[in-house]
Order: sequence, then C-alpha cells, then structure tokens
Amino acid sequence: MNLEEVELVGKVEAIIDIPEELYLSLSALGLTKEKIASESRKLLALKCFKEKILSLGKAAELSGLSKWDFIEYLSAGGVSVVDYNEDEIKRELESVDRVAERLKK
Repeated sequence: MNLEEVELVGKVEAIIDIPEELYLSLSALGLTKEKIASESRKLLALKCFKEKILSLGKAAELSGLSKWDFIEYLSAGGVSVVDYNEDEIKRELESVDRVAERLKK
C-alpha cells in the first residue's frame, strides 16, 4: 500500500493504493471508493483515539462523524470512551456521594 499526500485548501488528502485484484473483490461486495475512504477514516480515527493520539472531538472530526455517532462507533468497536483507573473511579464515586448528600439536605 502506498500513501500519497495531496494538499487541499485547509486539508491534506491521503491517497492509498489498493491492488486492483483486492479492489475488485471489495467492489464486488459493494464497497465503492467513497465507502473505502470513509471506513478508512473511521478506522484511523478509532486507532488514534484508542492510542490517545487524538482527543474525542478531533477523532470524531477525522472520522467524519458527529461526536455522538463516533462514540457509538467506538462502542461498536469495543473501545471505551471513558478511561479511568481504579483511583479515578473511586474519587468520582466519592464526589457523587458528596453531591448526593448535599441534595438530601
């Protein structure tokens, strides 16, 4: 696979080369060039978010999805949006308990 960059106004277009035989197989399954590009952007965004390279908002932007749709896409891909360790979860729950106690008064 060869990656080529083409500058656009405010954007960079990344072009991937797919062997013709593979493209014909994908195309027989109904995958157009546009669908392949769209899926490639979503998978790259998922990977970049998972590896903490991009924030949720930037990864959603890269994917071409709204934040909510990207969150659903992450969930379907088995990627958690929230990445708390045990201590962070404990602190959050303690905060919730404090707020709940104040609301009872």
